[in-house]
Amino acid sequence: MKMIAAIVQEEDTDELLNALVEMGFRATKIQTTGGFLRANNNLILIGVEPEKVDEVIEVIRSHCRSRTQWVQPHEAPCLASPLEVHIGGAMVFVWDLERAEKL
Repeated sequence: MKMIAAIVQEEDTDELLNALVEMGFRATKIQTTGGFLRANNNLILIGVEPEKVDEVIEVIRSHCRSRTQWVQPHEAPCLASPLEVHIGGAMVFVWDLERAEKL
């Protein structure tokens, strides 16, 4: 079994979860906050069989969009002037599970 963890922007979460459920995947959402922009994100955890990993990643890819945004110095004190940043998309991690049980 594999565990997929995807860090997803708040704006993309509901659409992604709906698509995953529609395709028969179970997912758990954990609300998170980003470190740099302090924006609302979600960690989506999905346990799947190894042969389903690419399918899940494709669903994530098709429902998580990249955007650009201007960050002002008052939003990120480490900045001296406004900065255009690319946000969104998803950061995906996949690892082997030694054991998984549905109880």
